[in-house]
Amino acid sequence: MINDFIKKRLSNTKEIRYEGSKNVYLFEKIFQRFLGLSGIILIIILLSIFITLVFSSMPSIRALGFHFVWGKEWDPVTDEYGALPFLIGTLLTSILALIIAFPFSISTAIFLGEYFPKGIVSTVFKNLIDLLASIPSVIYGFWGIFVLVPIVRDMELKFGFPPYGVGILTSSIILALMIMPYSVSISRQVISMVPSHIKEGAYSLGATRYEVIRKIILPYTRSGLFAGVLLALGRALGETMAVTMLIGNSHDIPKNIFSPGNTMASVIANEFTEATGSVYLSVLVEMGLLLFVVTTLINILGRQIIKRYTIN
Repeated sequence: MINDFIKKRLSNTKEIRYEGSKNVYLFEKIFQRFLGLSGIILIIILLSIFITLVFSSMPSIRALGFHFVWGKEWDPVTDEYGALPFLIGTLLTSILALIIAFPFSISTAIFLGEYFPKGIVSTVFKNLIDLLASIPSVIYGFWGIFVLVPIVRDMELKFGFPPYGVGILTSSIILALMIMPYSVSISRQVISMVPSHIKEGAYSLGATRYEVIRKIILPYTRSGLFAGVLLALGRALGETMAVTMLIGNSHDIPKNIFSPGNTMASVIANEFTEATGSVYLSVLVEMGLLLFVVTTLINILGRQIIKRYTIN
C-alpha cells in the first residue's frame, strides 16, 4: 500500500513537471514569434517610408534626374533646384559638431565611468546629462540666438570675417551640445563594463591609472565608443529646429565655417509650407529621401567599421 502511494506521488510529480515545462516551452514559442513579428513590422514600416518618399519624389526625379544631387542653383521661380549646398551644409555641420563634442564626450564618460562610477558626484552629473538630452531643440535655438550668436559675432570681427553671428560654426556648437548626452551615455556604460580583473591585472603590474585608461580601457571599448559617436551623428544629421534658427538659411555653398548655410532638414522646414507647384513640393520630398539615404549609408558604414575593429 505504501509503495502504491509513493508511485502515485511520483507520477503526480512527473505530471506537474511535464505540465510546467510544457507551459514554459509554449510561452517561449509565443515570445519568440512576438519578437519575430515585431522585427518584421519594423522592416515593413521602414520600407513603407522609403517607398512613400520614392513615389512622392517621382515628379522631381523625372524633371531633374541625378542633376538634382549635384546642382548648385536653388530658384523655385524658374524651377531650378540643386541639393549640393544643402548636402554640404548637412555634412559640414554634423561633422564639425562631432569634432567639437567628441573630446568632451569621451572625457566626461571616462570621468563618470572610471573615476566616479558611484556616489553623489556621479548622480549629479548623470542627472545633468539627462536634463540636457530632454531640453527641446527650440530652447537650444533661443539660447543660441541670445547668447551664442553675439559671442560668435565678436569672434568674426576679430578674425576679419563678416559679422553674421549665425552660420555653420554657430549651428555646429549647438549641435555639439545637443548630441553630447547621447554619446556620453553610451560611452559611460561601455567603459563601466570593462572587466575589473583586466584593470586589476594592469595595476598589479605597476601601471598608472592614465596608462590603464589609455592602453586597456580605450582599446577594449573602442567599438562601443564608436557606436556612441555613430548614434550622435545620426542625431546631428536629422536635427531641424535649432539648426534652422542658427545656420543663416543661405542657399549658397558655405565658403568657410563662419558663412551662413543650410541643411537638408532646415530647407524642408523653411519651404515646405510655401511649396505651391507639384515639382517644388516633390523636390522637397526628394530632399527628405536624400537625407534618408545619406543617414542610412552612414549608419551602414559605421556598423561595418565597428565589426571590423571589434575586439573579440
